[in-house]
Amino acid sequence: MIIGTWNLENLYRPGGPFGPKDKAAYEAKLASLAATITALRPSVLGVQEVGDPAALDDLAGMLEGTWHVTLSQHADDRGIRVGFLTSLPVFVVADEVGLPDPVRPVQIDDSGRTTAQAGRGILAVTVSTRAFFFDAVVCHLKSKLLTYPGGRFFPRDEGERARYGAYALYRRAAEATAVRALADRRLQGDGREHGVAVLGDLNDEVGAATTQMLLGPPGSEIGTPGFDRPDKGDATRLWNVAPLIPADQRFSRIHAGRRELIDHILVSRGLMDQVRGAGTGAPGAAATALPSVEEGDPAERRNVPGSDHAPVWMRIQP
Repeated sequence: MIIGTWNLENLYRPGGPFGPKDKAAYEAKLASLAATITALRPSVLGVQEVGDPAALDDLAGMLEGTWHVTLSQHADDRGIRVGFLTSLPVFVVADEVGLPDPVRPVQIDDSGRTTAQAGRGILAVTVSTRAFFFDAVVCHLKSKLLTYPGGRFFPRDEGERARYGAYALYRRAAEATAVRALADRRLQGDGREHGVAVLGDLNDEVGAATTQMLLGPPGSEIGTPGFDRPDKGDATRLWNVAPLIPADQRFSRIHAGRRELIDHILVSRGLMDQVRGAGTGAPGAAATALPSVEEGDPAERRNVPGSDHAPVWMRIQP
């Protein structure tokens, strides 16, 4: 079974302020996305940046076989949300947006405004087949792309850049705690027995503090001496499968010419024992075709086919 995560980059039907300007550009985007999904052949694909639920239905309709669309009810200010595109039925067990107690509301701008919610919902579903039973959690943490007062994408000075970078980091860290809290509940006290996979655009790399917060007890990451040494921490740990991705494929986005892995899959101990491989893009193909994304208005890419992210995937087998 292939399990993946993919930021579809502003998936809207044409005609609105964020989606493609015309039908031709929209159909080209869908065709590109569908070709990648067809090559990937996932059973469970966590998706981000679904701006128009009908657009994900359109994408599902281009795929061979029967596909199921499951979306969070919690969207951000642009209407984008997370969800699942699956080739098998799933059922929702959580769709949350609030920060966990006792996390206080975090500051989001110079006016002092605060929020006690994640920017987008955190959605969990249960996957049940003859061979597998696990929960999948999909999320999309606060972007490192900064927006300034008045909708500006560039700061007036470096002080403003630093402050808004801090506000974004506050939010991303608070959202990571919310994802971890939901994962803890789905682990049901022991991830050796209860399978959990966290799928998402975490908007930061493997070693970032916000990404590390999701792991739980340290010391058993893939490639460390403790990986093959069971201990009591295995009940609550999550493992990032990133080290299993071939080094030349270990990126899901290119920012200002620099490759970065900001989309991740983390799994509980029981699932970790069933992971047989991981990668980016379609299996057997690196994400070399990704564009280099620069700072500025993301709407400039509204007519570009495909996505500026590569899917990240893992293969599990009993």
